[in-house]
Amino acid sequence: MFEAKFQTFDDAAGPAASASRVKALRTALARRGLTGFVVPHADCHQSEYLPASEERLAWLTGFTGSAGAAIVLMERAALFVDGRYTLQACEQVDTSLFEIVHLVETPPDQWIERTLGKNDVLGFDPWLHTVEGAEKLARACANTGAKLVPIEPNPIDELWKDRPAPPLGAVTLHDVRFAGEAAETKLSTVRPEIARLKADALIVSDPHAVAWTFNIRGSDVSHTPLPLSFAIIPREGRPALFIDGRKLSNDVRHRLEELADVRAPGDFAGALAALGKAGNTVRLDLSTASDALARIVTGAGGKVSKGPDPIALLKAVKNPVEIEGARAAHRRDGAAMVRFLAWFDREAPNGRLTEIGAVEALETFRRETNLLRDVSFSTIAGAGPDGAIVHYRVTRKTDRMISPGDLFLIDSGGQYQDGTTDITRTVIVGAPTAEMRDRFTRVLKGHIAIATAVFPDGTSGAQLDSFARQSLWQAGVDFDHGTGHGVGSYLSVHEGPARISKLGTTPLTRGMILSNEPGYYKTGAYGIRIENLVLVIEGPTVAGAEKPLNAFETLTLAPIDLRLVQRDLLTVGETAWLNAYHARVRATLAPLVDAQTRSWLDAATKPLA
Repeated sequence: MFEAKFQTFDDAAGPAASASRVKALRTALARRGLTGFVVPHADCHQSEYLPASEERLAWLTGFTGSAGAAIVLMERAALFVDGRYTLQACEQVDTSLFEIVHLVETPPDQWIERTLGKNDVLGFDPWLHTVEGAEKLARACANTGAKLVPIEPNPIDELWKDRPAPPLGAVTLHDVRFAGEAAETKLSTVRPEIARLKADALIVSDPHAVAWTFNIRGSDVSHTPLPLSFAIIPREGRPALFIDGRKLSNDVRHRLEELADVRAPGDFAGALAALGKAGNTVRLDLSTASDALARIVTGAGGKVSKGPDPIALLKAVKNPVEIEGARAAHRRDGAAMVRFLAWFDREAPNGRLTEIGAVEALETFRRETNLLRDVSFSTIAGAGPDGAIVHYRVTRKTDRMISPGDLFLIDSGGQYQDGTTDITRTVIVGAPTAEMRDRFTRVLKGHIAIATAVFPDGTSGAQLDSFARQSLWQAGVDFDHGTGHGVGSYLSVHEGPARISKLGTTPLTRGMILSNEPGYYKTGAYGIRIENLVLVIEGPTVAGAEKPLNAFETLTLAPIDLRLVQRDLLTVGETAWLNAYHARVRATLAPLVDAQTRSWLDAATKPLA
């Protein structure tokens, strides 16, 4: 009945080959006179999600998460992951080879200072580390008397004999009816920013920024419509776009050549060197420009201005067309989600439904909209203890039967031309325990606190993050991830620079779309997360207010499981919010679903007394 078209459930390679690969790497390092080597989860764009040809960390360690790094020394090795991946890393990695280190509590630079000795030599690939990241590693080495040296070519690339070919996804034009602005208009907006930064040219190293600026999309990366590419935008004159010509049809090439010089990726280093030789100052993005780019420019005599790419903020603030597109995408996606939830409520109690079966069903309901281009990430579907693995990805090997008494967490999203969605719902199969209801309600209270926040201009995500944690803290528990991330417009489901987290320093600006997703995870038992996407909008008028106020509009539309709500933990205001949200869900989605689903929706959104 159901099938998955956009995602697979193949088992990860696992740690079986790691021992021989680590041994081969150590032999290669010894030949080069190195004590060790740093292996980040990165490509030359510092992407979060990588094409198969760039998955060096997974090839070496077996770890398939979207963030992490390894350091391999001659006698020991460490894998660094954040709180989302600690359980996953322990399951995927041979811990006799790699010690698992919490990336936040002990960053690689601190580990280096504690571990390396005088005269040790640590190698790194300058294409896979940012300028700032390389500087941090170099300082750590210097503090312990060691030395950091750039290594090209990457020794893993020499050892990886069956490495996949680089992707060649076809590039398409992103129509202005979805983009809201022509590429010419966007370029005219970017140029003054380059002048304001006192730079002669902007190096666009983030493919998301390239895609946004030139109104193009691609398929080089799973679930994110990206064409991997670089661009150089001068303060004056024609931009240059560096992209493999095999990705371009004649029509797409013609359109792009009206905007820029279209050049081969192999020309990029030479173009950077030419900028440097002419004495230009170039702007490099702190978060995505590799150390190699800075070395090329400065080595040729140029100057580097390091800081945020101004396109990142322009892209994060959605224009009116993108905002209306997001609302439409969420109505469509919400109807698919409600069809799934109603179906799940009928099927799960039978005891014959598995995690993969649920994933296939939800993807099918989304595909039946006839507008789904892809899922926005591999669906996270965890029953019982699998739900406690924050970024769990079900495989044929790990597929679990969903049983009565289980909490089931499903985190998923869709890529539509008019918007990107991301939603998490946690539902109960059968009867919940008192502890489940307590924890769920505390997560809900945090979710509502973010959804109803009113905050002045200039407020950052770090200032709001604790709103989501207060009720959990009162019970002595917490969650080990940020409360929210930015979301693109038919681009990445994880978009910077804004986020709601302890590290979120970018002010939240009207037009930004972020997630609101507090959670709670009990290892070996269950996981809870409630996620909606929210849009930053104009806040209420307050007499005497000294600054403009902002608020959030909730975009995501789907019921929150009332069977898991402990009513006496909610305040009057929280109950009112939940009832109003459910009334809006019911009114908006009921006309979009069949009669059987509509009957389920009516019951699932009934007001709490």
